[in-house]
Amino acid sequence: MSIQTDDDPRTQDSSTHSPVRPGSAELSALLERIAVDADLRDRDRIAPFEQIAWAKAAGLGRLRVATADGGGGASLREFFATLIALAEADSNVAHILRTHFWFVEQQLVAVDPAARARGLAIITADQLVGNGFSEQSKHAVGLHFDTTITPHPGGGYRLNGVKFYSTGTMYCDHTQIWASSGEHSIAGAVVPIDRDGVTVEDDWDGFGQRLTGTGTTRLVDVAVSDEEFFDLGDPDDQPAGYMGAFLQLYLQAVTAGILRSVRNDAVSLVQRRARNFSHASSGSAADDRQVLQVVGEISADAFAAKAIVLAAADAIQVAFDSVIDGAPDPRAAEAAQLAAAQAKIAIDRFSYATAAKLFDVGGASATQKVHNLDRHWRNARVASTHNPTFLKASAVGDHHVNGAPFPGNAYF
Repeated sequence: MSIQTDDDPRTQDSSTHSPVRPGSAELSALLERIAVDADLRDRDRIAPFEQIAWAKAAGLGRLRVATADGGGGASLREFFATLIALAEADSNVAHILRTHFWFVEQQLVAVDPAARARGLAIITADQLVGNGFSEQSKHAVGLHFDTTITPHPGGGYRLNGVKFYSTGTMYCDHTQIWASSGEHSIAGAVVPIDRDGVTVEDDWDGFGQRLTGTGTTRLVDVAVSDEEFFDLGDPDDQPAGYMGAFLQLYLQAVTAGILRSVRNDAVSLVQRRARNFSHASSGSAADDRQVLQVVGEISADAFAAKAIVLAAADAIQVAFDSVIDGAPDPRAAEAAQLAAAQAKIAIDRFSYATAAKLFDVGGASATQKVHNLDRHWRNARVASTHNPTFLKASAVGDHHVNGAPFPGNAYF
């Protein structure tokens, strides 16, 4: 798949207008537009470059930036509610933007005024930032990397390595790379994806979230300027924060949106079914109390998932509001981590089963590939695999029983 061309919609400047705001008619119109043929794009593996371009043009990437700085001014509750609606429209598009919104969140609490200004300039120009964090390596998943960033004799730095799970990067203008900068030290950089030495491959072959570009990024002697470089120090000595909670709750919001889409498809299935089983309680599926019960259960699960996500978003908002000199109050950060972890544990307990219930209201014909209704289960299941639910649950139990702190990395 081509990554950049002269007429690529990602290169168009759209920063001369006000961005969409939470709950606005403009936002609703954008979501309705993105929802059109989302099922067909997933079925036929049509990458949503056009839909991402619409989101950029609408200033969706600025949603969390203060209105005074040219953004949509969304609170975290408003942000996650919008994200759920976006995932309802197209879960791939919502997931593609995950690391961009992580980058936004980093700028909102940045201590260095110059670095914050540079980050906000990228965001308010409606450019997107992708992901170069994870690797497929021998290291435990967390904050240890084979990718390196080293000083260059001619000035600046050089990046070398291979990243995987590069969600969203092939749709973006920049990528944020995390790397080893020495023994027990990590650093990174935000670089344009068209810089010499950067290769983004569309080789993600997961059975769900198939259009997210969650594949390989190769880095060969990529030049990094002093301004683009950031140093984080010892990965095992990071201060308490809420970014991990934000990143993990993001995935639960995607799942909540998927469940709302399941509900929508369940309603449509029943409404268009021309017949029912001969031994059913009614000749019409729309009048069959048992079928209607399943639709109601799906609707209730979609409601519960959204309510859980928004409750956890409130805890993250408290942590965000407590930030002083770049760091939240440790107790607020811990509460945010707990809320996000509990949200995942709870939603994972019913989300897969809820997605599968769609076939209880549709019958055998609903399993035909042309309808692509299995995408909901596949997408929810893949979103859930970013960190194991059983590890979340055991960490929460250890916290309650023994007062154990939560893991200090972005995977919790």
